[in-house]
Amino acid sequence: MDPLVLTQIIPEVLDPFTPTIPLRITYNNRLLLPGIELKPSAVLSRPRIDVGGNDMRVFYTLVLVDPDAPSPSHPSLREYLHWMVTDIPETTSINFGRELILYENPEPRSGIHRMVFVLFRQLGRGTVFAPHTRHNFNCRSFACQYHLNTVATTFFNCQREAGSGGRRFAPQGP
Repeated sequence: MDPLVLTQIIPEVLDPFTPTIPLRITYNNRLLLPGIELKPSAVLSRPRIDVGGNDMRVFYTLVLVDPDAPSPSHPSLREYLHWMVTDIPETTSINFGRELILYENPEPRSGIHRMVFVLFRQLGRGTVFAPHTRHNFNCRSFACQYHLNTVATTFFNCQREAGSGGRRFAPQGP
């Protein structure tokens, strides 16, 4: 089963989509695999992110959101926006984009938080703008507002340094 569906990122954060562009994310030379657990100390600095493809005339927006803020049982700040980079040319790294919302490292206070990276294809350079606030960001509304298409996503789980255990999911019906 798709990890995005299993962890309910689809449908809570995104609608179903077909990935079309490779997205490679590494924190401290450690490849981010879907659902890996990373403690706050491992994500202090922004990761290295490379976007695949072969046409530098195509541009992307990357966001990092926490749909479980401030806690998974009461996500009143859902989706908290930790980072936004726009105008990333295909075939390059995010270093070639424009950082509109500075990277804020995840520091969950309670529970296990799903930290979701979403890569959107833009209509063109300079067509996406930063929201006024980080809390209550909404990937679907954002994509609709700027006519963006979801092309790649991945996520990691993060909890406070002393935390342990796993996210529990109710069994799905037939």
